[in-house]
Amino acid sequence: MSRIHALSDDQVGQELQKMTAFIKQEANEKAHEIQIKADEEFAIEKSKLVRQETDAIDSTYAKKFKQATMSQQIARSTVSNKTRLRVLGARQELLDDIFETAQQRLSEAAKDKKKYEVTLKGLILEGFYALNEPELQVRARKADYDLVKKAIEAAAKEYKDNMGKEISGTIDEENLVSEGSAGGVVVVGTGGKIDVDNTFEARLGLLRQSALPAMREALFGKNPNRKFFD
Repeated sequence: MSRIHALSDDQVGQELQKMTAFIKQEANEKAHEIQIKADEEFAIEKSKLVRQETDAIDSTYAKKFKQATMSQQIARSTVSNKTRLRVLGARQELLDDIFETAQQRLSEAAKDKKKYEVTLKGLILEGFYALNEPELQVRARKADYDLVKKAIEAAAKEYKDNMGKEISGTIDEENLVSEGSAGGVVVVGTGGKIDVDNTFEARLGLLRQSALPAMREALFGKNPNRKFFD
């Protein structure tokens, strides 16, 4: 039988040292593993946070850039619209001035009696053709009655020569063209229900409507935005 010898104090001390060294080694290795894992988790979390912050910064920048772009577009559009309105306003003011000047000069057409009589005949004849009735009335300024009577006779003769039938016109002395008018006549038919307003003011108004597109093009050039034409 083998004998179990009791360990001496020195041997016990040596064994404890060995056990302590082993435990310490195990602890160091475990601590090292924990440190490595902690470093890895820290790196992962750091990378995640950096990516999140980068994405947030990129998103904020994109949003602000879009807002700045929209603000810039709105500002440009606003300036462009204001400029366009100013240009249109200036153009309209010029056109208004042209017709205002024409309005002021209308009365000059009646100063030369011979030319004015010829003009009256043409205006009356146009009314005769338009209404095409055997008996018509002509309204005029009282100051023009003598010239209008001559013009009616000349217009009736030309109408007969061209149309081959008689037509008569009389001055409507109950309804005058305003003395404030620059001149011209109103030819009335169908018992006063239909008339052809050939006063200078009415003709200028018609001219303003019909000639305005051509005047705009002559003064300002073709409109690049216009797609349809009459």
